[in-house]
Amino acid sequence: MTLLSSTAPRRRGLARIGGWCAAHPWLIVAVWFVALAAATLGHRALGGTYTDDFTLPGSATQTGADLLKAHQPAAGGVAGQLVFTVGSGTLTDRQSPIETAIGDVTHLPHVLSVGDPFTTGTVSHDGRTAYATVQFDQNPTTLGSGYVPSVDNATDAARTAGVRVDYGGALGQAARPGGGDRTSELIGIGVAIIVLLLGFGTVLGAGLPIVSAIVGVFTGLGVLGMLAAAVTFASVSPTLATMMGLGVGIDYALFLTTRHRQALLDGADPVDAAARTVATSGRAVLIAATTVVIALAGLYASGITFIGQLGIAAGITVVIAAFAAITLVPALLGLAGRHIDRVHVRRPVAEPVGDDGVWQRHAARVGRRPWLFLTGGVLIAAVLAIPVLSIHLGHIDAGADPAGYTDRHAYDAVSAGFGPGTNGPFTIVIEPAPGATTDSLANSLSQALGTTTDVASVSPVRPTPDNALLVATVIPASPPQDTRTDQLLGTLQNTTLPDVLAGQHAQGYVTGTLAGQLTFRDEVAARLPLIICVVIACALLLLLASFRSLAVAVKAALFNLLSIGAAYGVVVAVFQWGWGGTALGVGESVPIESYVPMMMFAIVFGLSMDYEVFLISRVREVWLATGDNAAGVAGGLAATARVITCAACIMTSVFLAFLLSTNVVVKMLALGLGVSVIIDATVIRLIVVPAAMFLLGRWNWWLPKWLDRVLPKLDPHPSETAQAPTPEPVTA
Repeated sequence: MTLLSSTAPRRRGLARIGGWCAAHPWLIVAVWFVALAAATLGHRALGGTYTDDFTLPGSATQTGADLLKAHQPAAGGVAGQLVFTVGSGTLTDRQSPIETAIGDVTHLPHVLSVGDPFTTGTVSHDGRTAYATVQFDQNPTTLGSGYVPSVDNATDAARTAGVRVDYGGALGQAARPGGGDRTSELIGIGVAIIVLLLGFGTVLGAGLPIVSAIVGVFTGLGVLGMLAAAVTFASVSPTLATMMGLGVGIDYALFLTTRHRQALLDGADPVDAAARTVATSGRAVLIAATTVVIALAGLYASGITFIGQLGIAAGITVVIAAFAAITLVPALLGLAGRHIDRVHVRRPVAEPVGDDGVWQRHAARVGRRPWLFLTGGVLIAAVLAIPVLSIHLGHIDAGADPAGYTDRHAYDAVSAGFGPGTNGPFTIVIEPAPGATTDSLANSLSQALGTTTDVASVSPVRPTPDNALLVATVIPASPPQDTRTDQLLGTLQNTTLPDVLAGQHAQGYVTGTLAGQLTFRDEVAARLPLIICVVIACALLLLLASFRSLAVAVKAALFNLLSIGAAYGVVVAVFQWGWGGTALGVGESVPIESYVPMMMFAIVFGLSMDYEVFLISRVREVWLATGDNAAGVAGGLAATARVITCAACIMTSVFLAFLLSTNVVVKMLALGLGVSVIIDATVIRLIVVPAAMFLLGRWNWWLPKWLDRVLPKLDPHPSETAQAPTPEPVTA
């Protein structure tokens, strides 16, 4: 087998960057200030917007939507709803002002058509609820903050007459209040400051990581906003980017600051300390950030643009956070000089030394009983992962929104007045053969749709104005999130339409918002295994090239899957099973949003690799110096455990603070990411990984000769010793 000798190479590139930034701090600070201002002003000038686009080009659902848009533009746009309700009397008593409101909405820009709320099927039996479908030429969420107030003004005639007007569909999404995540950001930053002060004792030591992370996050959000002017990013993108930017930004800066302060305590000059810090921990930061970005970029392997662009949105702030860590952080450390510990709340501490520290004792305990700790840690993660066996993917509709939201009120009013399936209709589009007679086909279709199981009602089958298509609307008997609605879509696509159209030389499609969402969910679920394979393969290659160890790379991938599975399990238990969901502001049990597991996998796998890189790089550094595997594991764990624990507390706080968001998808991501970080930084990184490394012994650093020859060499943590020669592989 191939082992590395216990010497380490000298690397000058990053050391020069760190030293230069520390020696010219004001220039670096000014450059970052200009970058922040330019990104912010660019975002405001270009006015980028965010919207959810679940279209799947080439799918049957999208083909049906495209046909409808081509042959009946007034019915082929983006659908919203105007829902009218009264507490007493009936809507017919106020018909005139409602019709005035409908007319005013019709004349708004971007409105293709508005339905009649007083036709059969759009007025409830008690006459107190009615709805009108509004078709827009583009999603109203992209039309700016002034568009919903213009709709408010247009519907004022109805409100003045005592009618409540609520918005559903895409219009309801546009009317949701924004800016609610600002509180989460402030809470995350506040908790981070407290943890840093308690963990490291000094005001400057706590403040530098926060400043660096904030600058990086706002610069990243500005860049994302500029890109959003040209690319369609999901509505959750800025929140996801903020979560990632704050979390990794504080962590990366924290690892550098801790190493720098230790170098100062060892007697190094501040500029030299910054150079040595960036050359060592800075290199680990770059490897860690690269792993996260690779995991996020791997989302493009899904072939779904929506998913890939979510990864890009999160990756932007990660990349900027990494650059801030290796440039802005050493500049700020250079400004602080030897005064970084001057203002403190308790006696400053840096990295532990000696054999009597708490983490040294913990490492010794793990080393004495590695099988016990390994088995116990794996069992904890496995038990938490049990709920994932019953995971149900779907789309979260307005029924899970807070009660005060207009789209939630519209959803409840329509469900009560017309049945829950009215909130998720299917549109049937039939394309007959050219010149074919459609009367008998329309009758057969109407009869077949009406007798299909779980169909509540069917609208009359009508031709489009150019007689090119037949169109009908199917109202399910079950709510949009119900599994029976899923089954109905499959029945319509695979049984009802094929039976009706057999021998007719016609094509049939089931389309509409809900059909598109369910099709999107199925595509995402089918491609999740591919994403997992791509992300794991890329991470394995990076770790192999960095640590020259097959065991380290494989072990990291397997153990990361443990923390991901545990996080999945907790999310399923809380949101799908309803264990505590009401405490998080979720009004009902909901399916797991279709793209959440895929996003969680990429993000959690990347973040787990962060802590793996920081821990293993220090273990490897000690092993290279001593040639003793047990000493390397114990020394690396003792040197990084405190900072990993503090970093995990900070990142967890940042993620969990977003549980205050009113967006249920954000809540899912926040809980899943927060739990994964807790599990990974405690159970996995501080128990399972060191236990496994104690058991593997010298096999930790084995690499087949042929693989050693073909892999590029990416040393994640070179020695700080100036005279250290480059290690040569030796055969043992």
